[in-house]
Amino acid sequence: MDLVRAHVLVCGGAACVSSGCKAVREALEAEIAANGIEREIKVVVTGCMGPCDLGPIIVVYPEGVLYRKLTPDDAREIVHEHLVKGRIVRRLLYEEPGTAEVVETQEAMTFFSRQERIALRNTGVIDPLNIDEYIARDGYAALGKALTEMKPEEIVDTLKRAGLRGRGGAGFPTGIKWDLTRKAEGLPKYVVCNADEGDPGAFMDRSVLEGDPHTLLEAMAIAGYTVGANQGYIYVRAEYPLAVAHLEHAIKQAREYGLLGTNIFGAGFDFDIDLRVGAGAFVCGEETALLASVESRRGEPRPRPPYPAASGLWGQPTLINNVETYANIAPIILRGAEWFSSIGTEKSKGTKVFALAGKINNTGLVEVPMGTALGDIIFDIGGGIPGGKKFKAAQTGGPSGGCIPAQYLNTAIDYESLKELGTMMGSGGLIVMDEDTCMVDLAKFFMQFIQDESCGKCAPCRIGTKRMLEILDRITKGRGREGDIELLIELGEHIRTTAMCGLGQSAPNPVLSTIRYFRDEYEAHIRKKKCPASSCAALFNSPCQNSCPAGVDVPRYIALIKQRRFDEAVDLIRATNPFPAICGRVCDHPCESKCRRGTFDEPVAIKSLKRFAADWEIKNDHHYKAEFSPPSGKRVAIVGAGPAGLSAAYYLALFGHKVTVFEALPVAGGMLTVGIPEYRLPRDIMEFEIEAIKKAGVDIRLNTRVGVDVTLDRLRSEYDAVFVSVGAQSSATMGVPGEDLDGVLPAVEFLRDVALGRPVKVGQNVAVVGGGNAAIDAARTALRLGAKEVHIVYRRLRSDMPADPAEIEAAIEEGIQVHYLTAPTRLIGANGKLAQMECVRMRLGDFDRSGRRRPVPVDASRTIVDVDTVIPAIGQSVDTSFASKPADGEEALLMTKSGLVITDPDTMETNVPGVFAGGDCVTGPATVIGAIGAGRQVAMEIDKFVGGAAWQHADADIERVLVGTPIEEQCKRCVMPEMPVPERARNFKEVELGLTEDMAVAEAARCFQCDVCEP
Repeated sequence: MDLVRAHVLVCGGAACVSSGCKAVREALEAEIAANGIEREIKVVVTGCMGPCDLGPIIVVYPEGVLYRKLTPDDAREIVHEHLVKGRIVRRLLYEEPGTAEVVETQEAMTFFSRQERIALRNTGVIDPLNIDEYIARDGYAALGKALTEMKPEEIVDTLKRAGLRGRGGAGFPTGIKWDLTRKAEGLPKYVVCNADEGDPGAFMDRSVLEGDPHTLLEAMAIAGYTVGANQGYIYVRAEYPLAVAHLEHAIKQAREYGLLGTNIFGAGFDFDIDLRVGAGAFVCGEETALLASVESRRGEPRPRPPYPAASGLWGQPTLINNVETYANIAPIILRGAEWFSSIGTEKSKGTKVFALAGKINNTGLVEVPMGTALGDIIFDIGGGIPGGKKFKAAQTGGPSGGCIPAQYLNTAIDYESLKELGTMMGSGGLIVMDEDTCMVDLAKFFMQFIQDESCGKCAPCRIGTKRMLEILDRITKGRGREGDIELLIELGEHIRTTAMCGLGQSAPNPVLSTIRYFRDEYEAHIRKKKCPASSCAALFNSPCQNSCPAGVDVPRYIALIKQRRFDEAVDLIRATNPFPAICGRVCDHPCESKCRRGTFDEPVAIKSLKRFAADWEIKNDHHYKAEFSPPSGKRVAIVGAGPAGLSAAYYLALFGHKVTVFEALPVAGGMLTVGIPEYRLPRDIMEFEIEAIKKAGVDIRLNTRVGVDVTLDRLRSEYDAVFVSVGAQSSATMGVPGEDLDGVLPAVEFLRDVALGRPVKVGQNVAVVGGGNAAIDAARTALRLGAKEVHIVYRRLRSDMPADPAEIEAAIEEGIQVHYLTAPTRLIGANGKLAQMECVRMRLGDFDRSGRRRPVPVDASRTIVDVDTVIPAIGQSVDTSFASKPADGEEALLMTKSGLVITDPDTMETNVPGVFAGGDCVTGPATVIGAIGAGRQVAMEIDKFVGGAAWQHADADIERVLVGTPIEEQCKRCVMPEMPVPERARNFKEVELGLTEDMAVAEAARCFQCDVCEP
């Protein structure tokens, strides 16, 4: 007998097969033989191990080292290094998403350590083609126990006490179903397995069939003994050829071992199993349609009752369960009802297998206890959302289920909780969606699937879903009408109550749940003809332009840069954005997150190209020739000279109106000027762009505070319209003792004083509290003012920081230390001056409504550090003093409790006629480009309000032509040149240096020009 010192398990699941596991296995075996160690090393091909996106996968035992995404060359290296020399090949190990921590063993991976495997106990562990390996792991012991030690009623009682519920849909109690079939009159009886897994994105049953087929055969034999049946049928779809092959092999082996057939275990019990291969009709997942198909009839559902337990196959009593339900039977028989019922929730016992798919780092199969929070499955086991995107929703139950939005990430997943949210467990498909998913389009996808798969037997499903699909299709193509949402709800509710089978009754669920949680997206499609997710192509020219709050025609100006027509490029930008040089430096560039090039290699550097065009304008003394409408005689007052106010002023001036801007500060620009340091946004750039607005005829009155120097009522009486665009220029407090000490400098005020040249003194040891751009700006400014050490204290992880990732990295490069999961609890002073800061370590707890985990203090983790300056940067608020008490008889502005102005979302008008509002005073602290977009939008609404016509021609259609041939080979994007760290860290010189002409043209050539439709 050979002494095997190592086993190499090769994942042979369908995903790994498609990614090349066969070639990896052959390379392993060949290299092992070449090294003469074939007697020491055993290579075993298993079923699916779970993490499908990592394939091909191997696990080397006894260490349990997991290697992922292997090639044949990698396999040969593993033989040389690991199996021969005993050295782990670290470059092939798994890295935890988010932390990039290298994990050596399978058990140490969060993906596995958070699971509890019952149904999947053998998949990825044994050779599914070797019955001896199944028997070695207690295989068929449960069948032996059932036949020799238990009566049928005892098995039923065990299942009832265990609390096992059907894993295929609504969760009917398994013990009750078995008992009903056992007591039903009539012979013969049948046992059927529903292995017709038709939900998009679901592959749980397939993996059990491929990786552990004997668990199904054993459970069906136990079921046959319990209910009095001698024949079983497995109904599996033809699209699962590997599963079919493994089942056929397992049935043959079980017959050879006497575990199927006559007189099993000498107990006088006969039972056999045959396969029935279906053609893949989704409706055959419904049990009565499945039984009809087994009988070689057309797979159509029939009314119930009678239920299959009384009249199933050929009119005889029939027990039907799905694969996962059967996979739980043997462990329950062996380990007892109490063991199983100790897992899960009060009403949902045991574990549940989920197929994680969609926008998630770790796709694949997972099995977790019932009651596990949805967020834990997605972010801990699933590794979160790739590419730094935000989680949006999860779809459970497939076409019969619904979506769960971010505010319900703490939901404990079980049958009852999902039903309350308007969805269902289903077979276990869990499709994760990020911010790029359009929920209207998602509903349309599932409705198209339902319509295609409807058997057509009943009118509500056949006709009703067709009408719903037509409405959804119309909405996604920009032809939606008022009342469409209500019509979808009405149709959906009608289908729910009148369709014949469960599939038809649940068909409207995806539509109804997306309306329930994302109604605003439907309204945007219908009213604004806009797809917020930039998914419905009929509603926009390109994703980048659609995602730009200012509507800048990104692909056209990039095409102009590609042709070296720089003057035309900057003119095109200025048509919808009066601040191209500013945005080219400080924009959060949402356009890049939607760039389709990013799905291929890297997004186009849109922000850098915008800056290049604007800088070219300044260097070459180019002057944009704006088109002015004739004077209208109308006067508009604007409160606040920030980006929203100045943008509105600019476009209103172009529309022919006389505009006066009232600004409380001694400089124009708002937070652009006093909130963003010069190393990011030089003052001469600000002045250049503001001067262009002044030249358009805008009168900017500085040092004039509305609410003090002039009232809002007075402006209303003297002007035809008023736009309130006050920024969020007040710092939020931390709420800890000691904030009034000398040495505590709120971030907004600190940055403002530095910008205005006021005397500001920072100490040697500075701590900045917060994780947004203001915190990063404050930290880097403190360093430039002479601080010896600067620390950023943030209560969450780096991945949670709202600041621009590039700014965070720049701060770290400059020597600023960032302390994550840390929060201040009090500030300690000496003689009225700040001396120390007490901090506490945090851990991440439950999820908040935004989808981020809440920080929770860790007991006994308090520490005290020496600091002489603390800069809180944890939030900003709006100064509402502009809305002074109105005169008698005048209406006061409606505001939220947090001091934000309430407006009509379509017109941006407040409750006071003629007074409009936008920017930070409506949304709270937001982005520069968002404020610019709001300013342009309100300019058009005010133009409409005062009787102008310019708003009608603001967005004219333009012919789009392909310029050259887009680069279709992978190539990296141009990196923005920067001043070296030693030269920049102690001064306010601009860090980013801008692209050269050649760099800009090369980068522009990477654009796919997806705004141009193919002929």
